[in-house]
Amino acid sequence: MTDAPTETRDNLALDRHAALFYARSMSEKADIPIITSIAPLAEGRTAWLVDIWGVMHNGAAPYLKAAEACAEFRGRGGTVLLLSNAPRPAASVVEQLDRIGVPRTAYDCVLTSGDASRDMIRRAAAGGRSIGHIGPERDLGLFDGAGAPVPLQQAQTVVCSGLFDDERETPETYLEILALLKKRGADMICANPDLTVERAGRIVYCAGALAQAYEQIGGSVAYAGKPYLPVYQLAFEQIEKLRGAPVERTRVLAIGDGVGTDIAGAAAAQIDSVYVASGVHAGPGGRIDEAALAQIFAGVEAVPIAAMNGLAWR
Repeated sequence: MTDAPTETRDNLALDRHAALFYARSMSEKADIPIITSIAPLAEGRTAWLVDIWGVMHNGAAPYLKAAEACAEFRGRGGTVLLLSNAPRPAASVVEQLDRIGVPRTAYDCVLTSGDASRDMIRRAAAGGRSIGHIGPERDLGLFDGAGAPVPLQQAQTVVCSGLFDDERETPETYLEILALLKKRGADMICANPDLTVERAGRIVYCAGALAQAYEQIGGSVAYAGKPYLPVYQLAFEQIEKLRGAPVERTRVLAIGDGVGTDIAGAAAAQIDSVYVASGVHAGPGGRIDEAALAQIFAGVEAVPIAAMNGLAWR
């Protein structure tokens, strides 16, 4: 388990190096067009990898135009896999989608960083590691099959799925806890690499922010989910299983609102992407114009082929 974070970082460095040959460089890239309809970009595509939070809903209400666009693509023979950095198993996320009001006609299946995290947790448990947990009680499904988490003061490996109370806490709340874990030599599994997410108009911190803070003090972190390639490999395998045949990368389109997760991950996986504006990068209201878009992607190596102010078919 202790070697995994170094291996993950090395692999990601190689992935990013390869992505440079795929993504347009900052010196050569054209302006990113802001489009109002995804329909033209659906031509010739077999599958979409669609982010959930920020594209399909805002944590409280569904984006019905996005759901309609996905349903339209499926109706034309496409496959929609919702790819989320939610630190919970897919079944739990489907239940949340149902509660919020995202119709099941919008997607074929869901894959989460929680699914990838469970494999990492089971391997750590099988290796005899004592595993603790930082995050809300709703994420305890991650430990199914691996035993209940131990108190943090006994943990050799800590699974971070978020903040205990993301409505009130910030990463600074955890600095003392992280320092004690680092002193004890504990490593961390980050079950959600997102730094922040927009919830009903508010920006709240995610597990990635705590993992980043832990790395900044020298802590060892292994990540599950976007932008890391293992979750994309799982996604491609799932798509091929759904379609019953191999799918070329050029026929897959990623759609998401995270520059460092959805867009960077798509580039590393060598697939095209579309950026959807949300409050995470675009500020309150989550709307962009050409100037805002240029600022968001200033200095960014991997860029999308287009941007939208909300996923929509027409």
